[in-house]
Amino acid sequence: MISIPGDAKGDVWFVYDGDCPICTTAATALEIRQAISNLHLVNARKEGDHPLMQEVKAKGLNLDEGMVIKFQDTYYHGADALHIMALLGSGHGWFNRMNAWLFRSKTASAICYPPMRAARNFALRLKGVSQLRNLEQQ
Repeated sequence: MISIPGDAKGDVWFVYDGDCPICTTAATALEIRQAISNLHLVNARKEGDHPLMQEVKAKGLNLDEGMVIKFQDTYYHGADALHIMALLGSGHGWFNRMNAWLFRSKTASAICYPPMRAARNFALRLKGVSQLRNLEQQ
């Protein structure tokens, strides 16, 4: 189980698919508790040469299988990223409240993430956008 101590601090890095409307909504609506630190967004489509993208690839984290959150030198992928978003979220705004309510449970995150990933893939197909294939890039 992931737990965040009350005094935890550190920048939060969110790697997401900028062509996915679901991912973009999550990235732009997420607010991190001020006590934690700052949120940095990395659009994998536009920032393929970002150093964090190289770290994600080196760790074998497939962005077509899930988003990535990096916090305190730990990488959270897919359902774990969804769960850590809920734990780090500010609780301000509808998205952050809903995210915290739904995904504070690791079990709920694990159950809900596959349909969310399927919705992402469907949305990309509707837009005529290919998968990221970040692990295949040089």
